Amino acid sequence: MTQQKKTATRRKKSKNQYFTKVHENAIIQYCVSDEKSEKTFLYTEYIQPAFSEMVDKIVYTYKFTSLPNIDYLKDDCKIWLTTILNKYDPAKRSKAFSYFSVITKNWFIHKVKQNSKKLRREVEIDNPNIMLKNEELIIEHEYESKREHAEFWAHLFTEIDSWEAMNLKENEYKVLAAIKILFESCDEIEIFNKKAIYLYIREITGLNTKQIVNNLNKIRARYRKFKHKWEEGKI
Repeated sequence: MTQQKKTATRRKKSKNQYFTKVHENAIIQYCVSDEKSEKTFLYTEYIQPAFSEMVDKIVYTYKFTSLPNIDYLKDDCKIWLTTILNKYDPAKRSKAFSYFSVITKNWFIHKVKQNSKKLRREVEIDNPNIMLKNEELIIEHEYESKREHAEFWAHLFTEIDSWEAMNLKENEYKVLAAIKILFESCDEIEIFNKKAIYLYIREITGLNTKQIVNNLNKIRARYRKFKHKWEEGKI
């Protein structure tokens, strides 16, 4: 057994802290270890209890308790967290608690949206109370969603700025600059469909449609990587 186990056994979690540095280290060691017995020990003694309490607290804090079958959903989420344990990369400098808490919250928000769609299909016209209860839950997350939306765009603009520092070809730089202009002028221009976006980019860059499409595909690839990292809580 590694030094991680010896250190962990000497340090007990405090009454008010269920996800401490000990649990952070346990997750890191779990991800890098190839020893089955060690991984089982780390998960059973440290990771599983921390995940369990984290899920329970998130459900209570964000009032996901009004979801139907919430006990089943909590168990399902805890199992799911286990399946993505190895996806955590400490090299990305994201704390394990932040990484898994964001993923857990987003998982339950997705369940809220699913439940809302289901109720819209099934609820009786003369019995709106069930629908109203679920709508109230969504409204309670409105501020959180708006904040996340603002943070997403702030990080995206920073990411786009970093792309400009890359060794881009001339046409790719022109298309990227055009995209920035469209973002910055979004309240002043009218875009009704995808074709209109291409027309704007063509006017700004002077490139033909094929050149625009080829360079947009490169930018889309970078954007997909950025969005994946965002959704995984790595940004």
